[in-house]
Amino acid sequence: MVTKQFNGSLDEADLTRADSLAREIFSDIANKWALLIIESLGERTLRFSEVRAGIEGISHKMLTQNLRMLERNGLVDRTVHATVPPKVEYTLTESGQALRVTIDGMCDWTHTYLGHIEESRRRFDG
Repeated sequence: MVTKQFNGSLDEADLTRADSLAREIFSDIANKWALLIIESLGERTLRFSEVRAGIEGISHKMLTQNLRMLERNGLVDRTVHATVPPKVEYTLTESGQALRVTIDGMCDWTHTYLGHIEESRRRFDG
């Protein structure tokens, strides 16, 4: 994968452009697993197994991939403790906490409109 570099141009921050860095970042974080991982971590520090236990249905592979992506994008800090077996902990960075505010809003929206969406789906599918 080619990593884009931000050069300060508005084009790089334009989500409508296929080649923008902003779209690449948006694509990384706008998936269900990334959103659920960020929400799960909240203001806590958790071990890998604790994150996995808190997200029903996520595989070991998907959790690993998404934690690495979140770490790469500076949203999650990974701390390895030199113990036997090694202890690895994950926590949200400042930018991860800032994103969590938006995710909390999405969760609130989902709870508020879940019944409306369910009814719309019934009408559409019927």
